[in-house]
Amino acid sequence: MTIAIEAEKAKAKIWTDEEFMALPDHGEQVRPIAEQRIWLENISWQTFEQLLEDVGDRRSTLFHYINGNLEIMSPMALHERSNRFIDDLIRVLSDELEIDLCKCGSLLMRIPELKIGAEPDSCYYIQNEPKIRNQEVITMGQDPPPDLVLEVDITNPSDRRLPIYAQLQIPEIWIYNGYGLEFLGLENGAYLKIEHSLSFPSLPAAVVVEFVQKRFELGDRQTLKEFRQWVSDNLKKS
Repeated sequence: MTIAIEAEKAKAKIWTDEEFMALPDHGEQVRPIAEQRIWLENISWQTFEQLLEDVGDRRSTLFHYINGNLEIMSPMALHERSNRFIDDLIRVLSDELEIDLCKCGSLLMRIPELKIGAEPDSCYYIQNEPKIRNQEVITMGQDPPPDLVLEVDITNPSDRRLPIYAQLQIPEIWIYNGYGLEFLGLENGAYLKIEHSLSFPSLPAAVVVEFVQKRFELGDRQTLKEFRQWVSDNLKKS
């Protein structure tokens, strides 16, 4: 069964990027096109699971599902380059600070009992890394959730995904929008902006943005080298 057939049967509303950008809560700021999204309403959980089975693991699209709503996101170059580079920065941080880290990428996180599912841009086990270190399969609801999720939302905000991550009990989310980085912490079932990252408390968000932008001038290799030196000079334990 294809998503198009189910959508037609359910008379689902299909939202495109252009419609998202026209919504009042997007404001008037013009953003570059860094990801393409389709939003489908009235999609059953069975169809969502069938779609995951049909498309398999080898795909570039990411899915988020809650309350019968399915978001399908296809990252473009600016989105993916930002995601990969911030991911590299996080690896440098963990190496220099000697913090155990398990990078799980766009790990499929779903809980059938709650009918929720999400695939983040990147996610990480840090505090809970020892608990999943030897596991080949991670099952949400049985195993601990990732400690940190990274979302790159240059074209559209990720507000609609936050309730999914809250139900998955993700403690912290980083959101990079192409201009700035926000740290969000889970508190009483909702995400609030926090001044300091829970995973890397001494890291200013502005420093991450500085090095993400610097790569356009220096290239990835040199920028990562300079970031490693910055971490060593400013954050590394003596």
